[in-house]
Amino acid sequence: MSQHIEIKAHGLDVTEAAAVSQTKFDLTADAVVIGSGAGGAIAAYELAKTGKKVIVLEAGRYVPSSKMSEMTAVSLGSMYADQGGQANAQGDITILQGACVGGSTVVNAALCFRTPDYYFKLWGEKYGLTNLTTEVMTPYFETVEKNLWIKENTAAETSPGAELIKEGLNATDVPIGVAKRNVKNCAMTGFCFAGCKTDRKQSMLVTYLPWAQAHGAEIYADTRVNTITSDNGVANGVTAEIINPDSKEKVADMTVKAPIVVLAAGPIQSPIILMKSGLANSSGQVGKNFACHPSLSLTAEFDEPVNDFVGATHSVYVDEYTLPDDTGVGGFILLNAIEQPVLAGASQNPGTGKPYINLMEKFANTIRLITLLHDKNTGDVSFENGVKTINYTVDDEDFESMKDGLKVNARTLLGAGAAKVFVPTTLSKVIESEADVDPVIDSLRNEKSRYPYTSFHPQGTLRMGADPKQTVVNPMGETHDVKNLYVVDASLLPTSIGYNPSETVFALANYISDKINEAHK
Repeated sequence: MSQHIEIKAHGLDVTEAAAVSQTKFDLTADAVVIGSGAGGAIAAYELAKTGKKVIVLEAGRYVPSSKMSEMTAVSLGSMYADQGGQANAQGDITILQGACVGGSTVVNAALCFRTPDYYFKLWGEKYGLTNLTTEVMTPYFETVEKNLWIKENTAAETSPGAELIKEGLNATDVPIGVAKRNVKNCAMTGFCFAGCKTDRKQSMLVTYLPWAQAHGAEIYADTRVNTITSDNGVANGVTAEIINPDSKEKVADMTVKAPIVVLAAGPIQSPIILMKSGLANSSGQVGKNFACHPSLSLTAEFDEPVNDFVGATHSVYVDEYTLPDDTGVGGFILLNAIEQPVLAGASQNPGTGKPYINLMEKFANTIRLITLLHDKNTGDVSFENGVKTINYTVDDEDFESMKDGLKVNARTLLGAGAAKVFVPTTLSKVIESEADVDPVIDSLRNEKSRYPYTSFHPQGTLRMGADPKQTVVNPMGETHDVKNLYVVDASLLPTSIGYNPSETVFALANYISDKINEAHK
């Protein structure tokens, strides 16, 4: 970056609803960016540094690091979509997304993976994305890895639970992956899901957004975009409302006129904005092809306290089974995770009353290992009569992959020395020995609302590809139907990728921003 710009040491200059006195904003810019998360923040910086006037509109609150509580129950209410209650229509998958300045990067676990070569080849062959090759994208991965301090965890960052899981993996001869995270000098508090109060996590809140602002970008929080406007098939701005996040009352109306519109509101809100705008859907694919990596955690109870409270939120993973097999059926990835009691209690479904008390009384003796499903893109997002609906169920084929993953998960935890392994079902199931693994897991049936799935990785809904009849966004990131309307979030992904998608979004946003700058010099 230029030596002649000034970056604030802490915080951002953000226009918030509480400070707004006027009732109408009519703004102009060279580019308006909808959303401030992984894709939007990078686009804002990459466009602003070329001299463009950039306005960033974020529907969520601005929560500076200094005001983060390090309490998950508090952050769920203030920094997550639907106060942490966003779910599929069927009610059995909690779909967690950041809803704040910086987006999900503020409240995720910072785990990063490069997109596997497998997908660049698949996307080229199946969707015509021959421009997205490993050779083309590697420099972008290298750039974001440098900018965001994406590095492999050191031994000192490994949590006590992760060390036990490594023992279990060694006992079962399963290869161990060491996590890479976008963290600088991690404080190892385990509060990633509540936001990083010490600014160690290199989220958009402390990296690309301050950099964009140093180049003149303006940021508005509490600002919900209603429609993208266009003229003769060319995008030319947005309409929006500034909403008080506490009272839910409208404070002001807003229009932004801009010859470049960048959509980065995420795989659930981005298609809804297009639906409300009546744009970019000649293919009928807006909101389709939703995937979300549903996950289940097994809880291992040990005879002695483990105190798995300190260390990297994710330290180790297993991706031996992640990529699709010869039949095209996806697999799963295993991830250790430090979880605070609020999230752990909710994700384990121990029941209420005595079963819950029994589990939580021994919380210090427990660790968790996540099975994250590499699902197919079988869901959709819709918006009717002011109500969003996420239609998605884990189908039978994917459920069999989940069961395969739970078996490897359980054997790993037993190999680590666990006395008991709890399976999170509405009917209590406990594994106490190797002999229990297959019978218990095989007894699971794919029945609605029996399992407390959690998802952190919504994807798809604005599929990218060369064929305008089958996809929404072209290979350069521009919608097929509307010129100068670009998409830079995880809704682009043509298929579920099985891995945490954040670094894929970082790199794609940088790539598409370069294409925007080439087209709009």
